[in-house]
Amino acid sequence: MLTFRRVSLWKTPWMRGFDDLRQLLITGLGIPEAAIIMRTKNELPRLRDALRFSALLLLLPAVYPAQPANRLLLSPPALQAGALIDVQPQPGPQPSCGMEPIPAYPGMDELAIVKSWSRSDLGRDWKPPACTGWSEVGFTTLVTIAARFPHTSEAEGLLRHIGAISELAGMRYWSTTHKQWRTLIGSAYALTDSQGQRREDFTSNEMKEGKVLHFEQVDNLSGKATYRMHIVEASASRVVFDVENVSTMRYYFIPIFHPGELQSMYFLDRESDKVWRYYSIVRTGKNANGLIAGNESSSVNRAVAFYRYLVGIPTTQEPPGAR
Repeated sequence: MLTFRRVSLWKTPWMRGFDDLRQLLITGLGIPEAAIIMRTKNELPRLRDALRFSALLLLLPAVYPAQPANRLLLSPPALQAGALIDVQPQPGPQPSCGMEPIPAYPGMDELAIVKSWSRSDLGRDWKPPACTGWSEVGFTTLVTIAARFPHTSEAEGLLRHIGAISELAGMRYWSTTHKQWRTLIGSAYALTDSQGQRREDFTSNEMKEGKVLHFEQVDNLSGKATYRMHIVEASASRVVFDVENVSTMRYYFIPIFHPGELQSMYFLDRESDKVWRYYSIVRTGKNANGLIAGNESSSVNRAVAFYRYLVGIPTTQEPPGAR
């Protein structure tokens, strides 16, 4: 049984002086010395918060060990609850790009398959499927969701929903740290371009194949960031789009993701007049800040939140993707 004792970093011998603190930040977290000198005077309270947060994340793998690769947490494709099940290991994620997806789509009345993939199974230099267009190999976290969901309108309705960026505000997810439902996205706005001004939501007429759009989003961890959305395919029976960050994402002044290190891609295929198929693949890059490694449950719950939002399931419906 693990036991823990409370330790104040500020009272331990190696943290008594500012020089020791400065050296820790420079050598341990790679923060330039000039940035520390400039910001220490006015932001020491925020610095303490950031260090406490970093220490918490570093402890998470011990408190919440990563799940085995063949252990899946399921979230519902319709308004129903789910549970843990075991499936056979798969060779690697494969979106619906002219071949059967991995994991395969569940039945309409079955639970969505949510899987967090392991680097120990896929390798540090895992190569993404060609149809994603991702050139960099490897990952820090990698989550896929496969599902069927009811939808009776044309693809135009889905495109309109995807383009309604402002409606992302208020999206909620299950926080494994706080053990409660919390707001994931505080605000979101469409932009005129990557450096542009806020504007109205994108219309379905703007969501054309090949179109590149930009939006701004504020989430509960990394704050404000700019994203690029690329409409890869847009037809009556298929919608494919990808999203990645184009600005550096930080927790206070600590970089978490550099541009292009948070990527996601979504494949929506019409199966019948009343049913669509959903497949998403979300990864953080191999070189993303190590502070996020080991907390796979958070990545799962964030991916599940967007899945539920997109297919029309209340984002706070029990059970969450991961406890």
